[in-house]
Amino acid sequence: MNPCSVVQSGENRLKRKRWLIVPLLALSVAACGGGGDSSTVPDDSGSGKPPVVTPPVVTPPVETPPPEDLPPPDETPPPQDTPPTEELPEPELEALPEVKTANLPKVGAPSLPPLPASLRIPDNFLRVAAAQPISVANASSSGDENGNNTAAKAIDGDLTSRWESAWGDDITDADNAWLQFDFGAKTAIGMMTFHWENAHADEYAVYVSDDAQNWYQLRYIVASQGKTEEFFNLGIYARYLRIQGITRKTQYGYSLFEAEFKAPDSSNSMPELSTSVLSYPLSGAGRTPLPAPAEPIEMVSFTLADGTLVTRFGMVGRSRHARERGEDWNEIGYGVNDTVDAAGKPRNKGPGAHLNFIANYFKNRTWGVEFIDNSNVPGVTEPRIVVNQYYQQAQKGGGHSFVRRFDEPGVTGFGWMSPGDLLDDSTYQDPGAACPVVAKPANGVLLRPDSGYNGVIGANDGCSVVFDRYPGHRALSANADGVLVPNGSYVDSRVLKKGDVIEFTGSFFSTREAMDAIGDNGAFRYYTNELTYVMGKGLRPWYGVQPRLMNEPLPESALQGGLGSISFDYADNPTFMFQQPHNTIGMQNMQRFMEGRRWLHTNLWTGEHNEDGNDRNDAGRQLQGPRFNQSSCFNCHVNNGRSVAPTVRNQKLDTMAVRVGATGTDANGHYLPHPIYGQALQMNSRSIETGAIQNWGNAAWVSDFVTSNVSLADGTQVELRKATVAFEGAEPAVYSIRQAQPLIGMGLLEAISDETILSRVRSTPDADGVLGTANYAYDPESGEVRLGRYGWKAGKVSLRHQVTNAALLDMAVTSSVYPKLACLAGPQNCDPATAEPGLPDEAVTAMTQYLHLLGVPAQRSVVSGFPKGVSPLTYLDVDPAKIAAGEKVFKDIRCVACHVSEVKTIERSEFDEVRNQNIKPYTDLLLHDMGPGLADNFTEGLASGSMWRTSALWGIGYTQFVAGGTPAGYLHDGRARTLTEAILWHGGEAEVIKNRFVNLPTAEREALLAFLKSL
Repeated sequence: MNPCSVVQSGENRLKRKRWLIVPLLALSVAACGGGGDSSTVPDDSGSGKPPVVTPPVVTPPVETPPPEDLPPPDETPPPQDTPPTEELPEPELEALPEVKTANLPKVGAPSLPPLPASLRIPDNFLRVAAAQPISVANASSSGDENGNNTAAKAIDGDLTSRWESAWGDDITDADNAWLQFDFGAKTAIGMMTFHWENAHADEYAVYVSDDAQNWYQLRYIVASQGKTEEFFNLGIYARYLRIQGITRKTQYGYSLFEAEFKAPDSSNSMPELSTSVLSYPLSGAGRTPLPAPAEPIEMVSFTLADGTLVTRFGMVGRSRHARERGEDWNEIGYGVNDTVDAAGKPRNKGPGAHLNFIANYFKNRTWGVEFIDNSNVPGVTEPRIVVNQYYQQAQKGGGHSFVRRFDEPGVTGFGWMSPGDLLDDSTYQDPGAACPVVAKPANGVLLRPDSGYNGVIGANDGCSVVFDRYPGHRALSANADGVLVPNGSYVDSRVLKKGDVIEFTGSFFSTREAMDAIGDNGAFRYYTNELTYVMGKGLRPWYGVQPRLMNEPLPESALQGGLGSISFDYADNPTFMFQQPHNTIGMQNMQRFMEGRRWLHTNLWTGEHNEDGNDRNDAGRQLQGPRFNQSSCFNCHVNNGRSVAPTVRNQKLDTMAVRVGATGTDANGHYLPHPIYGQALQMNSRSIETGAIQNWGNAAWVSDFVTSNVSLADGTQVELRKATVAFEGAEPAVYSIRQAQPLIGMGLLEAISDETILSRVRSTPDADGVLGTANYAYDPESGEVRLGRYGWKAGKVSLRHQVTNAALLDMAVTSSVYPKLACLAGPQNCDPATAEPGLPDEAVTAMTQYLHLLGVPAQRSVVSGFPKGVSPLTYLDVDPAKIAAGEKVFKDIRCVACHVSEVKTIERSEFDEVRNQNIKPYTDLLLHDMGPGLADNFTEGLASGSMWRTSALWGIGYTQFVAGGTPAGYLHDGRARTLTEAILWHGGEAEVIKNRFVNLPTAEREALLAFLKSL
């Protein structure tokens, strides 16, 4: 028998119509974190009183089972209903996706300067039509393992002979071996190929020289796959080339069958582009705001004429409950607590699995829920909620739960009281899936506003549930350990009232037959999100309070993303915090969100999802051009956060954007794309014919770091560090290094009115020197001048503009907005009449809608009610007083001059979820001159090299948690390793405010940082 059904089956025997026990939601403590002592004995009024049990003086040991609840002797047990005859299967716990961290170069490895002009092919070099092989005059090495596998074997034209570096016991540093080629004279080389044996270099560099004394770095390879590696577009003019080993793949030496070289030709070298200027308007003259739709695509909350509040929201399958961490956790004396070790110190055995996404989450695994709440209707004294659910496949009856089992000390992970009246009990007893698919209602109206079902107005059918009483429960008092346990008294159930806080979760409980009928061979049983509903108000983001993390609405001050803010995470899933939909997401918009997420996680060459177990996206296959940075959005926006920060020498910057151009701009800020790279470096390459990865030498890499020190008022020394960037190919005259920004809240930013943003523009600096300038750009689809609000220099006017531009520049994927790869070279090359295959319009729409619906985590500024003895999660272990003091400092030193803390959105979005929301993005979306320390030489419209759009700070405290082990930095190029460093880099318009931070007393500085980390 399924261990998770032990307690539940007992409750089924006591079930009456008033008290619906949902399949598998009242679960056993040991197996599922549910309530061990959770049965109730209802009377005809539905008040349900269990027997009064005097709590023990001594806390029971872990192995002691809770006493069985028996009916009081003066009451007669109610009639028993026949439980379902089939076993109720537990959802399968799907493993979390593997955390993929960046392949970074070896720390301390040498990093040589890039090639000087004297070692590059001259501009007037005549390239042949077909590349000729180049002979090597001589090969030498740092040492051979034996007299047979010598350096000469790597250039003998025989793919069965090989060079093998010295690696025996007498070799002190076998990794540091090298193989050198002498071409006899200065030679133009366009391409080289290495044929490795299985014992290959895992990490190595390629150096060139004219004299075999002064070496320069041509390429640096990390995580080599060995076999045959091709290198194109070398563009070198030199006599010597060396393979310098850094790390071996095996315990043996480096083993190379053959090295081949070819002269430059049109097939192995980058051509020059015919470029045209990129236009930006000089000012906002003729500005056209984005149009506001008449009504949202889906209404998530509305009020009927009589005052009835209707709330609609989407659900998606989850593999576990919201409070299930990677460790068992129980209050003192009530079970195993793995969150602390024997000495009481916190320990982490890994995350839970609640915020991650189940396999094929986009495929038949979302559904809608509708609450019809009459607590605001005049004259109603006993309000109720009618609950309708809208699935994509037939389901079993039930699947509704309210109010966590907070009166059971054995319940720490989950456990539910489940009151409610299932209108047709036979749908629950039916061994099949008795609840048919119900069409979703139109905006602003109920599906059955007059007839209802069996006299229940608004109910769709017998699978609907009515909830009208807050359940009875045992009263609690603290025992000797401070644990709230039943005290022998009982709190009767009562009618609902306006303002009641109700916890809700549903259940995806279909059947194998129902899933097969829609052609889906996946699972048919899932858990789902946990939400908090307030009678008369609607959904509210929540956090956990005593007893045992029971739901409580978060204070409005913590709702950075408005009512859609993401609730606290008790499953230890912080890497997924930037991947959650708005708390209030609509029931159809949930499916839109999931389909858009699929596209952001799709490899646009293979069509494969970056998380295992998901069907291939065939519409996303082979959309990518031959050169690119990454193949999916998610590879740059790591976990929807920032790109990999520059942390070590030789690091390739291919998760960042490197915007490039020719020298200078015209009077309107127009600039020419680079004659080789176009508008951006595309650092990775593949063969379009075979799909094999190639190396075309277009990368930017970290050659070194420049450091300086700043002394704070209390004597603390802070080292500031900035990466020095080098280029494998020609260094562009104009370039800008930009890290990918977090994707959260972008729909909310688009819902801010132009007028609100422009109201903060200043023509003269304020007393602190803060100005604020708006940037403008042409909408690439309409040609109209619009206010810029996205990107590091506010050069993108809409989410659609941002998505399609990034697809082209960073992934080499076209769309109807940028129909050709040649659009990289400027507008005159971007003729839609000769469009190339790219993202379908429905994919662009899905990706854009996903970003509109991506929520912002709530601020962590209140204390969670972790059970006694349980170690709080690090990011939820906060000091509210310190955070409040830090917020005051943030305002007092005038960080809010640019990082505007509060703004309200308007009805300009097609999504109801982002309309009319009070949000805290901590940005004014304007450009500010940040001084020479943060300047590059790249101008974008009205944004000069030292001007940057104010970054939104919401979610900034989650940065390192979301990164999941991947290095994450702050500021436009990721240079700042800490928030303190980020602040100290501020200059220009922020110089005065930065100096106030420098001069803060230690306690105030630490409070300010605590505030930022709570965001």
